[in-house]
Amino acid sequence: MAEESTTADVVRLTRALAEAKGVEATMRFFGPQSVYDMSRFGLPVFEGYPAIRSFIEDWYGSYQEADDDLQEIVGLGNGVVFSAVRETARPSGSPEHARVHAEYSVVVEWTGAKVARLTAYRDTDEARAAARRLVVERGEVISRET
Repeated sequence: MAEESTTADVVRLTRALAEAKGVEATMRFFGPQSVYDMSRFGLPVFEGYPAIRSFIEDWYGSYQEADDDLQEIVGLGNGVVFSAVRETARPSGSPEHARVHAEYSVVVEWTGAKVARLTAYRDTDEARAAARRLVVERGEVISRET
């Protein structure tokens, strides 16, 4: 029962992170030791609260509005969550009707209520495999349906 509760909590936290609007709301999920890995997109790995905050400020500053729609979210155990995301955004300074769309996946490792590491992936299959490996490395058993 405790594992089910923990899994539900990190899934709930991941959903809340995806729904967060603005820098302050997003940053409440990150702590001083958090890592935000964007290397699979040709961007840096941001380590620590100040670096992540600067990245998030720049990211949000690029858009007039942005929404993340979770297409899939799976708690795999031991604080690891896989999610597939579709982002829809309007770039700053663009006409009202202009929208950009991006699909990507993230693997979030939680420690308590804070992100320990968030890794973004272009490829959903790569992300899902990485999440499974992470859980197995930590000694968890993954059910066949995940």
